[in-house]
Amino acid sequence: MGLRKLAIATTFSLLAANLFACGASNAGKTETTAATTQAAAESSKEESKAGGEKLKIVATNFPAYDFARAVTKGEADVTMLVKPGAETHSYEPSPQDIITVQNADLFVYVGGDSDAWVDGMLKSMNKDDSSVFKMMDAVNLMEEETVEGMQEEEEHDHDHEGESGEHKEEAADHEDKASEAKSDSHEEEEVEMDEHVWTSPINAIQIVKKLDEKISSLDSSKKDVFEKNTEAYVKELEELDKSFREVIDSGKRKEIIVADRFPFAYFCKEYGLSYFAAFPGCSTDTQPAAQTIAFLQDKVKEDGIPVVFHIEMSNEDMVNAICKDTGAKKMLLNAVHNVTDEDFKAGKTYVDLMKPNVEALKEALN
Repeated sequence: MGLRKLAIATTFSLLAANLFACGASNAGKTETTAATTQAAAESSKEESKAGGEKLKIVATNFPAYDFARAVTKGEADVTMLVKPGAETHSYEPSPQDIITVQNADLFVYVGGDSDAWVDGMLKSMNKDDSSVFKMMDAVNLMEEETVEGMQEEEEHDHDHEGESGEHKEEAADHEDKASEAKSDSHEEEEVEMDEHVWTSPINAIQIVKKLDEKISSLDSSKKDVFEKNTEAYVKELEELDKSFREVIDSGKRKEIIVADRFPFAYFCKEYGLSYFAAFPGCSTDTQPAAQTIAFLQDKVKEDGIPVVFHIEMSNEDMVNAICKDTGAKKMLLNAVHNVTDEDFKAGKTYVDLMKPNVEALKEALN
């Protein structure tokens, strides 16, 4: 995943350069430079504030969007960059997305591998800390785990045989630079923190409370309203947490199997569950090796697991194969990376989407 992060960062740097920087060859012609673009954006924001308009909040994924929406409840314009139903781990911003972020009073994002493009964008925009909220900074982090039987993602060298001479040289040069950059940040790449912080309701409570503080600092006139909204949503999250604890504490087993990517490390740690899964949470792999499937099939049989989970928007091929072989029941364990377009339009919340997990776990643990 390190090379993917580097590739995204490199791609974004080129995009940002085109959007915000003036090329040397066009220095005398180009007026829509980074300074012009940023000045226009800042002017627009100042006019909005002077006119008493609502805060503009932009969030990358659904949890960030929902938490900001819960705090503000119509007292801010909240936008989600990743479209409903889209794969969050492979998202890359469009030029329009970058402009949307530039014009925002507050940008809320997760951090981690999926948001590898963010740092370069923020640097190019000169955004300060007052206008940015990173969810991973709001909680205690865990390293991304690879447990027994889990298929690790491999970073393959690229073969450039058959490419044109110029393209081959460019590709080789790019890989040399990528290798050098990776070497320079080797220590950083060695420890990758799990980004799926929202999957634990306890983490969600911490994030919502700290997000309330950030939003209130930007619009102090509505501080009491935001605080009231936050208290109401925190109560919902506390009830959700209570429901999970009751089900898990009374369960006959404390083990789950997820035939999919596994974004539930924070959740399992919070509630004392052990797990086996096919891939790490941010893996880009979708095709499991035969030994991965065989390991999970054997685990289901050996441990008498009645339910095998998949996550939202999965192709479900692997869970179908395992359930067919073992007789286990297939069920959804929703990690709330994103929502369907239907659920988004219906106004479903993080709590709404997590509640069915309570009943799913009740069946899986008994």
